Amino acid sequence: CLILSFFSRGKLGRYPPWPGKIVNPPKDLKKPRGKKCFFVKFFGTEDHAWIKVEQLKPYHPHKEEMIKINKGKRFQQAVDAVEEFLRKTKGKDQASSHNSNEEKNRRNSSEERGKPSAGEEKRKASLSEGKLKKGTGEGKKRVSSVSSERGSKSPLKRAQDQSPRKRGRPPKDEKDLTIPESSTVKRVMTGTVAGFKWPPSVSEPVKDSDPHFHHFLLSQTEKPAVCYQAITKKLKVCEEETGSTSIQAADSTAVNGSITPTDKKIGFLGLGLMGSGIVSNLLKMGHTVTVWNRTAEKCDLFIQEGARLGRTPAEVVSTCDITFACVSDPKAAKDLVLGPSGVLQGIRPGKCYVDMSTVDADTVTELAQVIVSRGGRFLEAPVSGNQQLSNDGMLVILAAGDRGLYEDCSSCFQAMGKTSFFLGEVGNAAKMMLIVNMVQGSFMATIAEGLTLAQVTGQSQQTLLDILNQGQLASIFLDQKCQNILQGNFKPDFYLKYIQKDLRLAIALGDSVNHPTPMAAAANEVYKRAKALDQSDNDMSAVYRAYIH
Repeated sequence: CLILSFFSRGKLGRYPPWPGKIVNPPKDLKKPRGKKCFFVKFFGTEDHAWIKVEQLKPYHPHKEEMIKINKGKRFQQAVDAVEEFLRKTKGKDQASSHNSNEEKNRRNSSEERGKPSAGEEKRKASLSEGKLKKGTGEGKKRVSSVSSERGSKSPLKRAQDQSPRKRGRPPKDEKDLTIPESSTVKRVMTGTVAGFKWPPSVSEPVKDSDPHFHHFLLSQTEKPAVCYQAITKKLKVCEEETGSTSIQAADSTAVNGSITPTDKKIGFLGLGLMGSGIVSNLLKMGHTVTVWNRTAEKCDLFIQEGARLGRTPAEVVSTCDITFACVSDPKAAKDLVLGPSGVLQGIRPGKCYVDMSTVDADTVTELAQVIVSRGGRFLEAPVSGNQQLSNDGMLVILAAGDRGLYEDCSSCFQAMGKTSFFLGEVGNAAKMMLIVNMVQGSFMATIAEGLTLAQVTGQSQQTLLDILNQGQLASIFLDQKCQNILQGNFKPDFYLKYIQKDLRLAIALGDSVNHPTPMAAAANEVYKRAKALDQSDNDMSAVYRAYIH
């Protein structure tokens, strides 16, 4: 049943109407309590969600209206996917009808050709009359043998042998659900689920797996003995020469409603650019969340959306099973844990703490030690992304530490991110995160340098961007940051002061192992100049201003 889905996050933001198709959910996926809803596959995204009936409208009557409202490229791709689906469905129906008629004609023709004439019958009768008695015994044996072979299988069994069901195809009774006729939604189309097949389950499926969530486990010591399988796409476990494993699937977004939220109570400390988007998606996916922020006013919006308020970090940790934290730098991370009414005061055996801040390995190792010394469990999980990706639930999560806690955080990571990596022992995620941001920060400085060089040499900056977007460097990051510069819009998506902090920490990481980082060091100096020009609280792309002043 083709529909348009309307769903929102209240004051935290609204998603546009999106074309989808009602399909059967996996057997092990629980239906949300409350109002009647249907499981919807969204075209153009490969996402799925439980959507309330009142948020669904028939596709065809509202198609033109929605195209006028939504001018985005992704929405147009979704509409194109719907049209392609309709064309294929229509084509299959026509082909099926045509093949059926052809088969009927062939059978009729065969029967006509197979009927002998009267003269032929007489001639054959006379020729075979003499042989009939001789071959009677042998003929009986042959007939008996053939009959035995044919009779050994029932008609049903023969039908199954002649037309084996393809692996992964749903049974005949698995058809699209249809929306009952009402003033809100009408049934507009029915048919079997096309292009959306649930493979059979295996003995050990991934726990609480979201089929659209990249789930990477990088362990230098463990080699899993089983291949896991998620609900829409088989996940292949590839053992590399290093012994690490990677489990791969498709992308996920925060729109994905196939996540079963953990029944554990979740705490979250720090509602900055990244933390706000993360909490928003945790709430949207049905998690029970208690929030705290140094500036208490930032909590109000989330309280209205169903979050609970914690008065101190210690209170949040003591009342929650798993507490996440996302703060600005090593000092803030230490103060949060070791300061008055801090995290450590709420830790007792069994309590879990997940630090998502981008800090150095020494800081995160120290925090892990004090948490574990009190009987707590610790996981570091810094995130790669920006404010927009945080809002969209498309962050990349780098985790290290307690492997069991990593698995317990599965539904949370699926709600906030598209990909998760487990990197082993504490400190590995911090190092990897600094390296990633070092590359990103250096690249941003190079982009700014190239645009200013184009300007002073009389070249068009827009043409330079167009050329770059047609080459090997083309990326969303490149295009967005160049657009920021061309438009003079430096509203923060990733604070300049934080990328400079990460460059500084990455350089120190290189120094600790006597490894040169000259490119990062040069970029760091440019960001320091931009900070001196009062660009700290602007987006990292404001490093451009360091070149023009």
